[in-house]
Amino acid sequence: MVDSINLDTAKELIDAAERKAEEIDNPMVITVANSEGNLIAQHRMDDAWLASVSISRNKAYTAAALDMPTHELAEPSQPGNSLYGLQTTDDSRIVIFGGGYPLMDGGENVIGAFGVSGGAVEQDMEVAEEGVQRWEELRG
Repeated sequence: MVDSINLDTAKELIDAAERKAEEIDNPMVITVANSEGNLIAQHRMDDAWLASVSISRNKAYTAAALDMPTHELAEPSQPGNSLYGLQTTDDSRIVIFGGGYPLMDGGENVIGAFGVSGGAVEQDMEVAEEGVQRWEELRG
């Protein structure tokens, strides 16, 4: 049973996500962070967008900082809703669209986060979900 995220674990999660990115033929940048949103590992596939380096890292940061998937922030941050403007806070590191997921310990505790960028939001989410699924398998 894995209960923390070290570099070897991060590499396994990244490998799972990269296989999915290759399957859908979309190069991605894949990031794994610790529970505080600090970088553990980041991987930029050949031909992935340079902008995706910071976006994927910020997705992982957001998921860790707010203990939730980034796509869940889209609606509450729309004009007129309670979190409107959220993406302008925290030195503009908060991402309010999909591709970032917290990695849970099996209960309610976030012990890491995963962020993917490089395609349409749905593609980012699909690739990130592969990494999250691998985390669940490793965690047992």
